[in-house]
Amino acid sequence: MAAKRNSPGRKTGSAVAGATPANAADLGSIRERIDGIDEQIHALINDRARLAQLVGISKSASGKAVDFYRPEREAEVLRRALERNHGPLRDEEIARLFREIMSACLAQQEPLKVAFLGPEGTFTQAAVLKHFGSSVRSLPLPAIDEVFHEVEGGVADFGVVPIENSSEGTVNHTLDMFLSSSLKICGEVELRIHHHLMGRMSTLADVRRVCAHPQALAQCRGWLDEHLPDAQRIAESSNAEGARRARDERGTAAIASRAAAEIYGLTLLADEIEDRPDNTTRFLVIGRKLFSRSGVDRTTLLVSGTGTDDAGALFRLLKPFAEHHINMTRIESRPSRKRKWDYVFFIDVEGHVSDPLLAKALSSLEKDASLFKILGSYPRAVL
Repeated sequence: MAAKRNSPGRKTGSAVAGATPANAADLGSIRERIDGIDEQIHALINDRARLAQLVGISKSASGKAVDFYRPEREAEVLRRALERNHGPLRDEEIARLFREIMSACLAQQEPLKVAFLGPEGTFTQAAVLKHFGSSVRSLPLPAIDEVFHEVEGGVADFGVVPIENSSEGTVNHTLDMFLSSSLKICGEVELRIHHHLMGRMSTLADVRRVCAHPQALAQCRGWLDEHLPDAQRIAESSNAEGARRARDERGTAAIASRAAAEIYGLTLLADEIEDRPDNTTRFLVIGRKLFSRSGVDRTTLLVSGTGTDDAGALFRLLKPFAEHHINMTRIESRPSRKRKWDYVFFIDVEGHVSDPLLAKALSSLEKDASLFKILGSYPRAVL
């Protein structure tokens, strides 16, 4: 049974509800108890690290973290942590604590190397930290194709790239890379996106231009129309690049994260200017192999039929999912780049390729597909 969730700030437990302020003697006793609990936590974390080290040694003579990193296992640990969480800490805080413990344990021999769409201060870097924790070596790169190439070449163990936004849709460049890449999808990250306006000026009246990634400009279009209708909007390769320009140019503001404001020394002019309160971006974790099932998984496919002039081709591709009761969560078409007006389909379905029903559906689909490629079968985002 799912654990009851606590709203932020809600106090639970007999030691808190209805409690009266402690006097000096009580406060000293409480602090002694906290110190004792801290010692126990510290000892248990070290025990966990030693056991994780044994797992690594048993699986890899080389001792490289990538050889025994298991995203399905980490997803299982996080889900269990959330199921037994009864507060007062929020689910997000519990997930972050356990993520950091697993990250530190994994990095004892050698930290994972994770490439991402940079530079530093981008939301993609925030997705790296949410998924892998802080004990990784982050490699910022200027373009999505370079992230793919660094992972393909073994320079990076994994990569993180944006795939879609809840307001503005698909990042086509990421999809197109899978047409020629041998990499697999190993995981996904959902990140709530808050956009902030920042610059070196003190008022909105001094803003002459706004620089940001095209997706960020689109996600803040309504706010910009209302508050900065006369400011020029300039698309950049990343929000962090926009923040760099705002640092160096008079009259230039940027749309970026709070982290970017700190990195580039900018003043926050307006907070949370995204048009939709549920603005969320989904990122993919890419690597060089498929992993086992976690129990709550998603599978991504690249398929095509026999041609656009073949009536019912798409219907035949999708029919096996309905016949085997497989839920399809997303479908996108992209030019195949082989000939004009020829398309391929990227399809997301629930389940893992090792699940019996999905395996049957995929076997049937493959018979009617001229192109059939499993891009990944991976744990769905935990939070």
